[in-house]
Amino acid sequence: MNKIAVFAGSFDPFTLGHLDVVRRASGFFDTLWVLVAQNSSKRNMFAAEERKRLVELAVQGIPNVKVATFEGLTVDFMQQVGAQYLVRGIRNSADLDFEQSVAWNNKTLYGAAESVFLLSAPEHLSVSSSVVRELLANGVKKTAVLSKFVPKSIIQEIVRKKGD
Repeated sequence: MNKIAVFAGSFDPFTLGHLDVVRRASGFFDTLWVLVAQNSSKRNMFAAEERKRLVELAVQGIPNVKVATFEGLTVDFMQQVGAQYLVRGIRNSADLDFEQSVAWNNKTLYGAAESVFLLSAPEHLSVSSSVVRELLANGVKKTAVLSKFVPKSIIQEIVRKKGD
């Protein structure tokens, strides 16, 4: 039986912390889907297709990773691709508390869903998409700074888009 997992998020934008979780999780599963969530009620810096393209750039070279966008419940996507596992990154106790309740709800909605929590690497504890958005909103465009937060492979795309 193929072990298929989903790592879902808004990834607005995709960070080094996200990439670390993808790299580590890809070693546990035959296929890892990175699911770029679409939420029409949320105002994102980057459109879903742009976020998908950025994730694809960041994860290229990891052969068992696929990237998709989906609007709806993550468990619906999991059922669609035959995934049994939902990967979540945990930075702190607040993340754990939140993710634990989400995991219970997902299990109720889709009995085959097992949540797998990966603790953040210490160097990524303070990395978040909201920090990156704040930096970009305040005109930070230097690769030396942004490379501490996002994969180098997507920095130019992010800066170019933010300049629009």
